[in-house]
Amino acid sequence: MPRLLVQGGTAPIEVFDVVGVAQNVIQVRSAFLFELGEELSVQIEQDGSVSEATARVRAHLGSADIRTTELEISERSEPRLLASR
Repeated sequence: MPRLLVQGGTAPIEVFDVVGVAQNVIQVRSAFLFELGEELSVQIEQDGSVSEATARVRAHLGSADIRTTELEISERSEPRLLASR
């Protein structure tokens, strides 16, 4: 599964637990509830590479205690090697 971080401030912030990926839709869980249609600048880390993209909140599914949020990914940059931490 990829790691998805929200860009902002001085460093990307991890607020999502990725639970599924299907083409350009990533299903996540989060303690935060974002508004439908809200767009976030995100960083996607996967298989040793990283890219930037726009994630639009498409839907909230399930009950409040097990809510899954669908994010539609667009404007994704070309992946580049992830720098060592």
